[in-house]
Amino acid sequence: MKPTTAGWMFAAPALTVILVFFGLPVLAALALSLTDFDIYALADIGNLRFVGFGNYAGLLQNPLFWKSLGNTLYFVIVGVPLSVALSLGAALLLHSKLGRFKGFFRTAFFAPVVTTVVAVAVIWRYLFHTKYGLVNWGLSYVGVDPIDWLGDPHWAMPTIILFAVWKNFGYNMIIFLAGLQSIPEDLYEAARIDGASRWAQFRHVTLPMLGPVMLLVGILTMAGYFQLFAEPYVMTQGGPLESTKSVLYLMYEEGFKWWSLGNASAVAFLLFVLMMVVTSGLLWIARKRGVE
Repeated sequence: MKPTTAGWMFAAPALTVILVFFGLPVLAALALSLTDFDIYALADIGNLRFVGFGNYAGLLQNPLFWKSLGNTLYFVIVGVPLSVALSLGAALLLHSKLGRFKGFFRTAFFAPVVTTVVAVAVIWRYLFHTKYGLVNWGLSYVGVDPIDWLGDPHWAMPTIILFAVWKNFGYNMIIFLAGLQSIPEDLYEAARIDGASRWAQFRHVTLPMLGPVMLLVGILTMAGYFQLFAEPYVMTQGGPLESTKSVLYLMYEEGFKWWSLGNASAVAFLLFVLMMVVTSGLLWIARKRGVE
């Protein structure tokens, strides 16, 4: 048997699963986005009509879609760098030879990742309650007036970003920690012999060696943050004044609140195209800088 044939035979089961449970549903959703499939079509398939790109044109003319897209981009642009920086900082502290109780802190930092997002979001909702929350109670001791964290359009999204970063940074921390442990100690020793300070070692040894890891973490974090849904759904229900409504939240409302499944599928594919463009841009920049 030829090696190529043997390789395809070994890969066939996995490829079949991907095709059946991912490829076919994606194609079905794409076809659905080209129709006006709604609650009337659910009752009688004869009511289904082909509308072509009408759903996409309607979304591009819908102010609520652009508002949701702006909220999502705000969440990604602020949240992703903050999450990557915090996870890298935590990984550096845990990797340091001066650190103590590393096993405890690894568990503590990673624990939010494996907790249920809905349960933790409910707890955070009470922590940031205007009258009874512990956050405002603590701020009152330093003379700060109570802040309506989840009811003020200016504070709602930053609060959700803070929650998302706390919830997810432990996952990236583990990836960074693995990358740090793979850097040869000889490089740091050579840098110290040349008189490099700790900051110089970080800039010229740690960061370049972590380039591929940072690219991976950036793409994974970006993809996850573009799919913002559970946090605003539990904490703010998209409010106040649509300030926390994301693209995925809009898709949920179109599909399961208004039963406009054609529009919901169109929202999903527009989000997919946006994520693909951003990911391609990151990979292009990485190749330009020699990061592979």
